[in-house]
Amino acid sequence: MRKALLLSALFILIPSLANASSNGGGHDESHMALVLLFIGALLLVARVGAMAEKIGQPAVLGELLLGAALSAVVSVTGWQGIRHLLQDPAVLFCASVGVILLLFKTGLESNINDMLRVGLRALLVACVGVALPFIGGYVTSGLLMPDTTFNARLFIGATLTATSVGLTARVFDDLKIKDSREARIVLGAAVIDDVIGLIILAVVSGIVSSGSVSWSGGAWLLGKSVLFLGLALFLGTALAPKLTAAFSRIHEGVGMKMAIALMFCFGLAYASVALVGLAPIVGAFAAGLVLDHVHFRQFSSEKNVEDLIEGIAIFFVPIFFVYTGLQVDLTVFQDLALVGNAIAITMVAIVGKVLCGFVSGPGTNHWLVGFGMVPRGEVGLIFLAMGKQLNVVNDRIFAMGVIMVMLSTLLTPPILTVIIRRQSPRAIV
Repeated sequence: MRKALLLSALFILIPSLANASSNGGGHDESHMALVLLFIGALLLVARVGAMAEKIGQPAVLGELLLGAALSAVVSVTGWQGIRHLLQDPAVLFCASVGVILLLFKTGLESNINDMLRVGLRALLVACVGVALPFIGGYVTSGLLMPDTTFNARLFIGATLTATSVGLTARVFDDLKIKDSREARIVLGAAVIDDVIGLIILAVVSGIVSSGSVSWSGGAWLLGKSVLFLGLALFLGTALAPKLTAAFSRIHEGVGMKMAIALMFCFGLAYASVALVGLAPIVGAFAAGLVLDHVHFRQFSSEKNVEDLIEGIAIFFVPIFFVYTGLQVDLTVFQDLALVGNAIAITMVAIVGKVLCGFVSGPGTNHWLVGFGMVPRGEVGLIFLAMGKQLNVVNDRIFAMGVIMVMLSTLLTPPILTVIIRRQSPRAIV
């Protein structure tokens, strides 16, 4: 009852902020105070959305659903002041920092050595798990929506390639199988999948931004992406221990430790944009892969970098998801053809990932590996948000993509539970 009252209060507060924004007439300080209050309200909405965890679902679904529900309220009531607040630079800044920190965290939670130890199986699963959904998404969108542009089809295919590393790891941890052969193959493949997906995103974004289709240009962007990631990982791994050791002589506290981590994140994010024209999330992910616990052994604080970043990410990342949900125009769901297309795209997304489980080699539960690669989670939302930012993904395609992300994320935990109960995966010897 208290949660329902809290949610109702939030949905009353935010429209009142929208009205204040629409009335205008205030000076800069009052407008900034209004924007800060709006950001705080978005954060509270996100925290209420985290109640999804109590019913066995990831918090991201609750955050996304509440953002979409608030968008529906805006559409029905006409409170367009919220739209104005969403375009405020401070709100856009919080959402942008959220997505950068999200990819930085994903990199921190991954390990280059673990990726290499997984070997050929994970690489094959990742490659097939990217190729089939990408081709399937491109072809299916063209068949279902003939008027869709070439660039939009590319983004639909790219969105379907994603796999949520964090969500997959959480599911296996909850189901107590994180040490199984299948789990390690899936997690290793998911990390490789993310790297390939980010490269595809960079290439597709470059093709869209150039205004013309040039496969030579696409190949050059692909080469730049691989070269940037390679140099970032090589040079970052070589420089990180020296830089952390030098700064530890100035101060060994937790503040310096966190500052170095964030500087790596934002520095490589900037380098990916300024030096090679890639998305900042590519650099943020590379920064996360570079940093390791041993790089901070000179510091007095025993807290892991992941724990330090979590304290900041818990503020910015949920805002990104509520912000993304607010961009969903639910009025498009009145179109039954759109809903049908969304379900078809979702089936392609699921089948493409499930089939990749069958290249995981003998001695593994192929269904477990395949369905472990299914959830798109936050990575799929990132692809959609970037497509919308580039004006390639319209409201209809964005809504279809969100449906695909939500269904793939919702269906995975119960399906994996059934598979595991029927046949326990072999433990690694």
